[in-house]
Amino acid sequence: QGQLVESGGRLVQVGDSLRLSCAASGRTFTSHPMAWFRQAPGEDRVFVAAIAWNGGSTYYADSVKGRFTISRDNAEDTVYLQMNSLKPEDTAVYYCRAGSSGGGWLTIYDTNYWGQGTQVTVSS
Repeated sequence: QGQLVESGGRLVQVGDSLRLSCAASGRTFTSHPMAWFRQAPGEDRVFVAAIAWNGGSTYYADSVKGRFTISRDNAEDTVYLQMNSLKPEDTAVYYCRAGSSGGGWLTIYDTNYWGQGTQVTVSS
């Protein structure tokens, strides 16, 4: 079946930077578009950023545009989320999600490939 494993979340201060990783385990996701979502306490899980299977295109929520960068290394079968200028409102559990193999980035909404999440807490 395979799984996605997130890592890198921790407690940071306002303005700090942090890089999250999402590694494939048990199968490959190199042909899949990939995305990051986040869920703050008491709120719905929301889209943060996505990247095409070949890394050629990226997409961001307005709330993180200019501060976050999604990237991937298909040789390592890993997706990254570089987060700069962190704010308290970025506090959430961050989840990795895979779309359909060979599909466009919007197929991230068509699958059930989720990681277990990693907690990011931004303290003021």
